[in-house]
Amino acid sequence: MSIQDRKQKHKESLKREILEAAKSLFLKDGFDATSIRKIAQKIDISPTTIYLYYKDKAEIAFSLHVEGFKKLSEFFIAINNIENPMERLKAMGKTYIQFALENQDYYELMFINKEPLCFVKENMQDGEWKEGENAFHALVSNIKACQLVGFFPKQDPYAMALMVWSTMHGMCSLQLHGHISFIAEDKEAFADFTLKDVINDIFKTFIQILESFK
Repeated sequence: MSIQDRKQKHKESLKREILEAAKSLFLKDGFDATSIRKIAQKIDISPTTIYLYYKDKAEIAFSLHVEGFKKLSEFFIAINNIENPMERLKAMGKTYIQFALENQDYYELMFINKEPLCFVKENMQDGEWKEGENAFHALVSNIKACQLVGFFPKQDPYAMALMVWSTMHGMCSLQLHGHISFIAEDKEAFADFTLKDVINDIFKTFIQILESFK
């Protein structure tokens, strides 16, 4: 390996350490309470070193947000071959929930924290949120495919897609912050259910509502 290759490998390794440290601190302490100095202390480097790679913590948050969307895309690969559009829509919902519950650190930066979108508005041409828009348009395309086989005949596909996304996001964010578990633990109706059962039950009910739009 050449000296240049070793330098590049070290650079990429250090950037990875910075991102991982920031990701854990953003989730644990929140964006506002996390500073470049805290990130540097976590991995035993100087704050100045971080500034060689990222101009501020907002850029770090945005970089993690982009990574999150790439990871979400990887989750969706498995459902691309489902031919029935309604079954594919169901699979998209299940996959979205799985991703959110397994990757809270990324999910918070992608869909809950405002900082990555602020970075987009201030730094991207025309303020385009490419990652989010691409994911949303994939959902819209699937809604349109469902319409071709008789579902959602009177609904605007964009409004329908936004409703589906909003419902999935609401379920995920409520659970990630403990609200669903708190309610479920307090009600006798859920006494014999695991948390996974409760989430599945909510999802099945939502699917029944979607299937009624025909």
